[in-house]
Amino acid sequence: MGKKLKPLEISVIIPIYNEEGNLAELHEKLSDVLASIAKSYEIVFIDDGSTDDSFRILKEINTEDRNVKVVRLRRNFGQSAALKAGFDYAKGDTIVTMDGDLQNQPEDIPSLLRKLDEGYDIVSGWRADRKDPFLTKKLPSKLSNWLASKITGVKLHDFGCTLKAFRQEAVKNLDLYGEMHRYIPALASWRGVSIAELKVKHRPRQHGQSKYGIGRLIRGMLDLVTVKFLLSYSARPLQLFGLPGIISFFAGFIIGAYLAVEKFLFDTSLADRPLLLLAVLLVFVGVQFIIMGLLGEMTARMYYQVPGKSVYTVKEIIE
Repeated sequence: MGKKLKPLEISVIIPIYNEEGNLAELHEKLSDVLASIAKSYEIVFIDDGSTDDSFRILKEINTEDRNVKVVRLRRNFGQSAALKAGFDYAKGDTIVTMDGDLQNQPEDIPSLLRKLDEGYDIVSGWRADRKDPFLTKKLPSKLSNWLASKITGVKLHDFGCTLKAFRQEAVKNLDLYGEMHRYIPALASWRGVSIAELKVKHRPRQHGQSKYGIGRLIRGMLDLVTVKFLLSYSARPLQLFGLPGIISFFAGFIIGAYLAVEKFLFDTSLADRPLLLLAVLLVFVGVQFIIMGLLGEMTARMYYQVPGKSVYTVKEIIE
């Protein structure tokens, strides 16, 4: 019988989009750090449709380092889809995610892993001393993080930091799309995972251009609404839409009953009564909300019964 292979211990997932100037230094630093941990590891680069020389450089790194795997997507699907691909192809018992722009520091990985060994399922990095412009990045991020903590109930200072460590079972089979990668701890929280936060270093970008802007911030805020729905009402959407629907319907019904009494008992004219229009509107809106809730229930049943559609397609894999 052949010798049984030892399970891989650590997978580091790095989404890449036009980061040719950072890849060589990133790989060198990351390899030095992972070698010092003395655990088996792999580095999974997800080339998210780069249009520069990133893929060529990744192929060269792959030929020199047997621990490197490159998954090339057919086009730019976005960071959430790239991380989803990484989770699908990673084989390690522990998964670490980080950005490919060298603003996250590989030297922080051992601290994240030690914190994970304390019994947590997810350890999220916190860029306490963030090296980014205040008005365009730091201030919007503070507001977004505060709102995300309030809405999701997961208390983190920095949802947007990609540098995180996970136990594999905490993130396998998570559905990621849009800008939901920043809310992975919140999405995983319904599984009952334990989450810790750890301060990590952050440095200014040295090469390439930032992929973040006000458009991504707005999309992220809209996805936050989706995350709240998924956490609280994805399996019972009728409770979200049904309650305001019932309140609106009965408010309209009571007003209508009051007007009917005035009309038939006191012969009051209703032709010039705005209250009549309000009653009709409330009943109509109430019925609409209830129908939306029922349609949501049907959609939720279909979602749980039919396998999910992939949010990315792979062009090639180099191992």
